[in-house]
Amino acid sequence: MEQRIIELDVREDLKNKIEPFQKIMEAIKEVKDNDIFILHAPFKPVPLFGVLKVKGFTHAEEEIDKKYWKVTFTKKA
Repeated sequence: MEQRIIELDVREDLKNKIEPFQKIMEAIKEVKDNDIFILHAPFKPVPLFGVLKVKGFTHAEEEIDKKYWKVTFTKKA
């Protein structure tokens, strides 16, 4: 089974005061075991870590710039 990468950038949504939680939840519905979901956000989305952990994801975060975080979530098989 081929590993897929699904990316979502919510920086513009948050800049425009649009809550991206629903968009994120919709995106992760597409993520299968061992797939990768990459989230681009203007801050470290700590509350999301617990929500996605319950759904079987591990994560690694990287601060790219002062207001740019890249978080890589992997769905455990």
